Amino acid sequence: MIPVNEPLLTGNEKKYLEECIDTGWISSEGPFVKKFEDEFSQRAGRKYGIAVCNGTAALEAAVIAAGIGKDDEVIMPAFTIISCASAVIRAGGIPVLIDSESDTWNMNVDQIEAKITSRTKAIMAVHIYGLPVDMDPLEKLALKHNLKIIEDAAELIGQTYKGKQCGSFGDVSTFSFYPNKHITTGEGGMILTDDEETAEKCRSLRNLCFQPGKRFVHDELGFNFRMTNLQAALGLAQFERLDEFIEKKRHTGKMYNEGLNDLKNIRLPMEKTEYSDNIYWVYGIVIKRDAGINAEEAMKKLADQKIGTRPFFYPMNLQPVFKKMNLFVNEKYPVAEELSEMGFYIPSGLAITEDQINRTIECIREIF
Repeated sequence: MIPVNEPLLTGNEKKYLEECIDTGWISSEGPFVKKFEDEFSQRAGRKYGIAVCNGTAALEAAVIAAGIGKDDEVIMPAFTIISCASAVIRAGGIPVLIDSESDTWNMNVDQIEAKITSRTKAIMAVHIYGLPVDMDPLEKLALKHNLKIIEDAAELIGQTYKGKQCGSFGDVSTFSFYPNKHITTGEGGMILTDDEETAEKCRSLRNLCFQPGKRFVHDELGFNFRMTNLQAALGLAQFERLDEFIEKKRHTGKMYNEGLNDLKNIRLPMEKTEYSDNIYWVYGIVIKRDAGINAEEAMKKLADQKIGTRPFFYPMNLQPVFKKMNLFVNEKYPVAEELSEMGFYIPSGLAITEDQINRTIECIREIF
């Protein structure tokens, strides 16, 4: 079986983990946490980094720290992971959805202004799969309407927009270090910001809102979102190789492009836009409507050939849990819905070999 993702753990991971064990620093109090926060935030050009236990936790703390509360509206893409919408809902807010661009698969920034109301408090810019959201017009809208920007850069660690690091935009940014990301801590996440008050709020939220000098007296309800020293040690070892990992991802994307670009029944990821070259966090394929097969059927055929795949995101407006909440009633997002039905991604993890890429190409060519 060729897995859809396998991390690459051949650097200093074992050395740093052994240091944690040898010194006894395995909890969130260990020194690797601060070092990982500092180095990661410096790479993005941010003043503050707050490490947390996963990317969803990063979003939930960031949304609260951004001041989102009861009935506040947050504009976000319909095509994304559920963590984005659930973070807003759990804070008491209301997600307001935007359809995708058919080529980049990111939210269509041109549709945002029409959705802004007196209750809109923020825009959540979620970079999808390999190319960033077009941030310049989004930032102009936020400035015009006095809105905060929450940037979810979970999938684009190390990517840039017009030469500026993703994760450096807006009021607060979030990352995930799940094993399929460009660097991993097993589970883990990071919040970045340039605002000291936001950083302190996030640090408090991740640590049960303990108070200095009154540890077990609480004015607010927080969470246990702490990252352990073990996770941070793993992340630091991975971070040391980020540029190498990005180069490998782009090499994988290039091989797939060359092996599949003559197939008429599928659409491949855009190689570049005017503001960024694709980083290929995952390598996605969108089947054309007249191909006579959808993503689910194609994935089954590839599974029969022992090729791992994953479906694209399921749009927020179609999520059963949100239908039960009477959210997004009668709302349609045709591009997001088509991407979900006709899109899937193929093996592209950092540990993938060229032989595995070539075999995947052969199997896809047999189908299409």
